[in-house]
Amino acid sequence: MTLVSQILKKKGSDVWSVRPDDTVFDAVKMMAEKSVGALVVMEDDRLVGIISERDYARKIILEGKASRDTPVADIMTRQVLCVSPDRTVDECMALMSDKRARHLPVVEDKHVIGVLSIGDLVKVTIDEQKVMIDQLKQYISG
Repeated sequence: MTLVSQILKKKGSDVWSVRPDDTVFDAVKMMAEKSVGALVVMEDDRLVGIISERDYARKIILEGKASRDTPVADIMTRQVLCVSPDRTVDECMALMSDKRARHLPVVEDKHVIGVLSIGDLVKVTIDEQKVMIDQLKQYISG
């Protein structure tokens, strides 16, 4: 069973963040530059929210707001689901499915040490299944 800490070792633990008073435009621009779908929102060293492409689409575009004039604090998700590095992929997948989340900050000792996306978890699951299939093929063929 793969742990979150193992994923972060492979993926890296870059954490891209914005402040609550940054504009939504700047946040979306950073997401594009970093090729990520969400950013954690930090105030000093404290996690205060998360902003995603979904937040942008639903709370800016559909409501006709201007991203250059709207602070991140106005549209960010404040109730952030987080996991610790000792959680398993299955636990994270269950949590994300149940809560309909696509990104999970990884927190250790009150510090964000990484962010997992649903894509990261799907990739690990597929890799694990390939290994299992190969082992079963070898077992069957003797």
